[in-house]
Amino acid sequence: MKKQMIKDLRIGDEVETQALVLEVNRAAFSSPHRSGEYFLKLTLGDVSGRVKGVMWNPPTGSEALQQDEVVFVRGSVSDYHGPQVVVSDIRKLDPEKVNRAFFQAVSERDPAEMMAELKNIIEQKIGDRHLKALLEAFFSDSEFARLYAEAPAARTIHHNCVGGLLEHTLEVIAVCLNLAELYPRQIQAGLLLTGAILHDIGKIEEYRQDSISFDFTDRGKLVGHISIGKEMLSSRLAALPGFPETLKLELEHMMLSHHGQREWGSPEVPKTIHAFALFHADLVSARMNQFIKIMEKHVPESGDWTEWDRFLERSIYIPPAEDQESGQEY
Repeated sequence: MKKQMIKDLRIGDEVETQALVLEVNRAAFSSPHRSGEYFLKLTLGDVSGRVKGVMWNPPTGSEALQQDEVVFVRGSVSDYHGPQVVVSDIRKLDPEKVNRAFFQAVSERDPAEMMAELKNIIEQKIGDRHLKALLEAFFSDSEFARLYAEAPAARTIHHNCVGGLLEHTLEVIAVCLNLAELYPRQIQAGLLLTGAILHDIGKIEEYRQDSISFDFTDRGKLVGHISIGKEMLSSRLAALPGFPETLKLELEHMMLSHHGQREWGSPEVPKTIHAFALFHADLVSARMNQFIKIMEKHVPESGDWTEWDRFLERSIYIPPAEDQESGQEY
C-alpha cells in the first residue's frame, strides 16, 4: 500500500498509512458515565509534517502506545481547530521493518562532504596551535566524529535531521567568518571559529541515537546540551597541559552563553565580543532554517501568507510566484 504523507492529508480524507508517534497523552473523559476512562491525544508525523490525532478507545496493556513508535493508522480526518485524525484502529509496527526515510529526515548535504569541509576549515583557518590541538583532540576520536556527523541540531525547531548538527555548525562558521572579516581588529578569527565548531557538541549526548524522532536522553532532559558540552570541553582541556588559561576561559564562556539569554537556556549572557558574535551567528542559522522550513511547507493555493508559527510568533508573507519570477520588487 502506498504511503500517505501527512502533508497531503485533507479534511474528509480516509486514512490508512504508517505514522510516527511524536506525542501521546492520556486525557480523562468529562462525561459522568465514562468516569475513570480516558482517551488519547496524539501527534502523528512523518518527514513531510505532523498532524493532531485523537483516539477514543485506545489500546491497553502491551499494546498501549508510546512516543517514538511507528504505527499503522486507520481513521479519518476531521476539522478540530484544523485537521485532526480521528483514529479508529492503530497497530504497532516493527521499527526494523519500516522505511526510516519516511519518518526521519536526513540533511540534503552529503555528510562526508560536510565533514571534509569542516576539517579543511580547522586546517586552514585555525592558526593558534593550542586551539588546533584542542579541535584535533575531539575529531581524532572516531566515535565522537561519527556522532557529531549524524546528530540532529534540534528535535523539532531547526536542522532537525540526521546530519543537522554538522549542517548547522557549518552555517554558524560561515556567519562567523564574515563577522571576523568585518571586525578584524576586535575578533580573533581562530578563537571565534573554535567556539562555533564546539558550541553544540553536547547535542551528541542530548538526543538518543536510536530514536527515530530524535527523542531526548535522560541526561539531555536533566542536564541539557550546554552543560554537557561544557563538561566535554573541560575533559578535553584537562588532557592538554599548557593550554592558555585566557583561551580556556573564553571558550568556556562562549559555550555557556551561546543561547544569548538566560530565559533561552543560557547560564550566562554573552560578555565578550566572541561570545556575542557566536550567539548572533547561532541565532541567524537557526532562525533562517525555521523560516525556510515554513516557506517550503507553504501551499500556494492557500494564499500569500503561511500559517501562524508558534516558535517564530508570526505568519510569513510569500509573494505570488509570478512576482518572484518577473523580478518584481516588493
